[in-house]
Amino acid sequence: MKTETLHVTETEERILNAALKVVNDVTISGTRMHLIAEKADMVQSNVHYYYKTKQELLKGLQEWILEECYDMQQVSKKSSKDTLEDQLHIFFQQKKILLTKKKEYDFAEIDFLVQTRIDADIRARFQEAYAVWRDNIREIIIRFCPNMDETDKELIPYMAVSLLEGASIQVLVDGKGFDADSYFAYAEEMVLEQIRIAMEKKEGEF
Repeated sequence: MKTETLHVTETEERILNAALKVVNDVTISGTRMHLIAEKADMVQSNVHYYYKTKQELLKGLQEWILEECYDMQQVSKKSSKDTLEDQLHIFFQQKKILLTKKKEYDFAEIDFLVQTRIDADIRARFQEAYAVWRDNIREIIIRFCPNMDETDKELIPYMAVSLLEGASIQVLVDGKGFDADSYFAYAEEMVLEQIRIAMEKKEGEF
């Protein structure tokens, strides 16, 4: 469960928004501090006041993106019913919104994923974020399906996250051929069906 909240000032958010646009324009490898300063309409020395290095700024950007995604999830939770179907729907709905209305967040996240091969800090932040993601799904399963086999409780969250993240890759490669509404409805039903199968298997043991 996520416990810490990221706090950024208005100026920091302005810089991070500019950095997000630059990363989407030229990727992380092409990102430079002067490009971010130009996009933020600030002098570069002011950007360095808040983020001394590109690495420090990218760390802040990754954390900010992850926080934005988490906040979206929490807003959806407040308006959702406390049922297995509605609680799981939150994750698929959130990802669909990111891919259809906030692609810049998702595409930047993919670029950060590429960096995990060479940057241990970025990899560690993703490991933590993915663990929280899976844990949140697992908590829902445990709450509504407490008797489910432990192996299924462990594997279904992995499957769900793979379906969610796989959508990002496909949209990045071929967004025109991707039907977000149909895909996420189908993926959500796949997870629910797997939960039903797991529960039927458990009930059949008695």
